[in-house]
Amino acid sequence: MSLSVATWNINSVRLRIDNVKRYLRLRKPDVLCLQETKCLDEFFPHAAFERLGYTHRLVQGMKAYNGVAIVSKVPFTARNVHHRCGKEDCRHIEVALDVGGDPILLDNLYIPAGGDIPDPAVNDKFAHKLDFYREMAQWFADRRPSPGAATGLRRIAVGDLNVAPLEHDVWSHKQLLKIVSHTPVEVELFGRLQASLDWIDVPRRFVPDDQKLYSWWSYRNIDWRASNRGRRLDHILASPALSGAISSHRIDVGARGWKQASDHVPVMATFEV
Repeated sequence: MSLSVATWNINSVRLRIDNVKRYLRLRKPDVLCLQETKCLDEFFPHAAFERLGYTHRLVQGMKAYNGVAIVSKVPFTARNVHHRCGKEDCRHIEVALDVGGDPILLDNLYIPAGGDIPDPAVNDKFAHKLDFYREMAQWFADRRPSPGAATGLRRIAVGDLNVAPLEHDVWSHKQLLKIVSHTPVEVELFGRLQASLDWIDVPRRFVPDDQKLYSWWSYRNIDWRASNRGRRLDHILASPALSGAISSHRIDVGARGWKQASDHVPVMATFEV
């Protein structure tokens, strides 16, 4: 079967539900992972997703901040909510997609942005971000298949990881080296997380590292398309067991220009599973 998985930092699911519905009708992903939903679970707009066929949902939200959700046409049996770094701030949920045979584990992550000052000694938000990356890298490493395992682990991790790791994941490598999301310490920790399960960077499977690739444009850029000062903060990672299944990817840049848009756009990948 073909499995399409999309990720989108929606920056308030209730405020932008019309854009979410527009995207689901346009691209029809099998699974959509949302970050920064910004609403308590009891106020999540379940009915809108139900009407569009996304009958399987796992949400973890909080008032006004953070929040993650997985909405799916594909059934999933496991539903796990993970708390990170001693906090309960709604940033990581996990399901096991029932795709026949081996299930595919899917992690939806919203890693802290880290504030403005890239110094953990004076910025608690940045320290939290670094700790979150360290904890996630160890958590994934603890789940590596044993060397003698008969089959590899089929796992996908998506979300707003709030790091643009490569030189051409930002509009200016030199100018952003001291800006949170592209500092050397963040890039190093992203690499550590990627190495934890030998993750495949799915979009970069299709777009060479020397080509610009973005998923976020600041609200501060009034004419975001003309200036094109973007960053690639939203990621889809796949475990090596899915390497041969990766068939396509899409970043819907046009969604940044929709009415009342999020500053992030949807990223989608398709797998032949």
